[in-house]
Amino acid sequence: MNTVTGTALAVLDMAGTTVSDDGLVLRAFDEAATAVGLEADGPERDHARTYVLDTMGQSKIEVFLALFGTQERAEQANLAFEAAYEALADGGISPIPGAAEAITALRSAGVKVALTTGFSRSTQKKILTTLGWEDLADITLCPADAGRGRPFPDMILTAVMRTGVADVRDVAVLGDTSSDIVSGLRAGASIVAGTLTGAHDEESLRAAGATHVVGSVAEFPQLILPA
Repeated sequence: MNTVTGTALAVLDMAGTTVSDDGLVLRAFDEAATAVGLEADGPERDHARTYVLDTMGQSKIEVFLALFGTQERAEQANLAFEAAYEALADGGISPIPGAAEAITALRSAGVKVALTTGFSRSTQKKILTTLGWEDLADITLCPADAGRGRPFPDMILTAVMRTGVADVRDVAVLGDTSSDIVSGLRAGASIVAGTLTGAHDEESLRAAGATHVVGSVAEFPQLILPA
């Protein structure tokens, strides 16, 4: 291992951390909310939008279940969300500047890289295909691959097991939401960093327990690799 920290695995979030989607989550959510009959305007829609922002990074099906009350409505909303996001993704998503280079630098130094998301597998695949990132990371995971999404530690621990990493203390996590931070801490990672390119600000990330905050993923390798 030729890293300063002994990091063997880096677990990076996608939307807001390595991928910029220009507000597509809220646009797709509005489609989903309309699909399950939520009024287009008014306090109920405003509350739902706020909840979506507060829970950025979490499994979308779980967010919809909390908002809409039944499994049937949550699944209906999730299907509408996925269809809308995937339709908007063409031309609406792009890499965070320096993301691919950061991931390549980590892998070149012997650090395995996992890309994780709160989206479904089909939406994740759409993003990866659109960006040409199918082979960029060692492993890609969504909540269905692990059992539960964030803020639970399941995706990180699944990445640990699938990549053969021996110790959770050799894991570094990067995300743009409080849920990313909580997930990393629950998994036992030594580095649980927040990035300022996504949903939550520095105050929120530090309040959640971030060990570091970086301006973007481009700075993340500096926490791990030799100068």
